[in-house]
Amino acid sequence: MAPSASFGRDSEEKAKLPADRSGIDGECETPSVSSDGDERGTWGNHMEFFLSCLGFAVGLGNVWRFPYLCYRNGGGAFLIPYVFFLVFAGVPMFFLELSFGQFAGTGPITIWRVAPMFKGVGFAMVMISFLVCIYYNVIISYILHYLFASFTSVLPWITCTNDYNTDDCVEGGQVKMAFEMYKCNNIGGDYFNGTCFNATMNATAAMMNETLLNTNFTRVSPTEEYWKHFVLQISDGIDDMGGISWSLTLCNLLGWIVVFFSLVKGVKSSGKVVYFTATFPYIVLFILLIRGLTLDGAMDGVWFYIKPDWSRLAHPKVWMDAAVQIFYSLGAAWGSLITMSSYNRFNNNCYRDALIISVSNCATSVFAGFVIFSVIGFMAHEIGVPVGDVIDQGPGLAFVAYPEAVSLLPISPLWAILFFFMLFTLGLDSQVRQAPFYKPPLSPQHFILLSA
Repeated sequence: MAPSASFGRDSEEKAKLPADRSGIDGECETPSVSSDGDERGTWGNHMEFFLSCLGFAVGLGNVWRFPYLCYRNGGGAFLIPYVFFLVFAGVPMFFLELSFGQFAGTGPITIWRVAPMFKGVGFAMVMISFLVCIYYNVIISYILHYLFASFTSVLPWITCTNDYNTDDCVEGGQVKMAFEMYKCNNIGGDYFNGTCFNATMNATAAMMNETLLNTNFTRVSPTEEYWKHFVLQISDGIDDMGGISWSLTLCNLLGWIVVFFSLVKGVKSSGKVVYFTATFPYIVLFILLIRGLTLDGAMDGVWFYIKPDWSRLAHPKVWMDAAVQIFYSLGAAWGSLITMSSYNRFNNNCYRDALIISVSNCATSVFAGFVIFSVIGFMAHEIGVPVGDVIDQGPGLAFVAYPEAVSLLPISPLWAILFFFMLFTLGLDSQVRQAPFYKPPLSPQHFILLSA
């Protein structure tokens, strides 16, 4: 016997969209409304939806993870598995979720009325996004801390004279001298004005010793000590819990306040915010690229980034990293794409959107790599070490390597402000698209965001 209810919107609803968004016919034909009786909203126009999806896909991972993965997995050769998984996994999954949500016009939990036994998948999407939102906002609090700390004439992470610095701290411009002093002291000499005097070790032994010293010399940058000892306040072990960092606590609270006001009126407010948060990062990336390419050593960094190593394609881990990056960056199976597309007009061309957004996301990752490595190449040139010794990924890139590179630039506070504000808009855009599962206009009672 055929079921009495069908999934999707009937022809009458399609004809008068976007006014009526019933979602599911028959016994489930109740329109999605808020508790005060307002109908479920829609995007103000197509551009709001497009920029929202683009802002969700383009996040912190495009800037602080992809460039490192590309360098580690064969440079330009890494683009082969990356594009492969984009075409055969990323775009199909992205299109599937957009079309699924747009057809049903409902969120990632109620959408599973199409197959009730899979409703747990919707709850899993919400819970995963909820947990990710918690840690993502912690990252935003770090970014806000660095952003506020950049509003000064001298960046606080460029010196080794602070209370939290250790004896191993060496400032960027003194790395060469520190290494020469280290070598001179270990062959029994006295270092003065660039020359090693009274060395007690003969030339042959000194040369052998220098080879050993090259591997033993360790340098801790002031940016690393600022990150670990001042920002994170890392303790000696799990037995020492440490205290509360009130600066990070307030930054975390500020991050949640910004997210709340971005969603306070559902898609009507978040759709307006995205005009700035989705476009501003591209402006800053372009400015940083132009500035980076004019620096000494920039091309060494760029070549280090794109130099192909075809032998790496034989390693399974390279293909695994490409697949993970595609799925994590595009945000497939997280529920946010279903939610965003559910506010679309029924006849919106989501196939076109899926193609453009997916390709734009991956192109942004490649573009960000040139931005990062041009400045990292300059940093390696200035402190006299190979590019491979200063590049990092994740927090190590965003809060240690790149801030140190920025500190070596003229008018360094300006570039630090631009960089961290760009990271803030990237993080905020992804956070707002994950935190939703937007209820229509939020009142204080709706601060806990559940799937519509």
